[in-house]
Amino acid sequence: MADYTVSPIGIVRAARAQAEDDFWGGSEAAIQLVDSLPEDALEGIDTFSHVEVIYLFDRVPPENIVSGARHPRNNPDWPRAGIFAQRGKGRPNRLGATVCRVLRREGRTLYVAELDAIDGTPVLDIKPVLREFLPRGEVHQPDWATELMRDYWKHPDV
Repeated sequence: MADYTVSPIGIVRAARAQAEDDFWGGSEAAIQLVDSLPEDALEGIDTFSHVEVIYLFDRVPPENIVSGARHPRNNPDWPRAGIFAQRGKGRPNRLGATVCRVLRREGRTLYVAELDAIDGTPVLDIKPVLREFLPRGEVHQPDWATELMRDYWKHPDV
């Protein structure tokens, strides 16, 4: 299979400079388009309530990449799960994806709420969230995943 090269379409500007596992609630970030893209690439994005942001975990060192199973967050109380059965940043292609609320657009910058990416993170794509692409049935997950996410979207001041 061929390898592919992708280039960032933007960069995250956020208050957080270090990756943390929890307390992303209430966070706001800006996504600034790269100079090679025209401003009108964002035209109409602010008519959507949410976007999905695909980004690169660019600061994960190669030795932290996991391709098999592990305990999520290295917690032995949770069962081993394959890397594709969890959302950890040390994945083979280091891709992250988060659905964010659109706050506003100002020229070449899109402002979003609750993007769990740190300052300087390369953004590879932005897609509007369409309800037709949301789950078409009941969503279920194992108990360990619910426990893992318990504080993820809490506001840090709560």
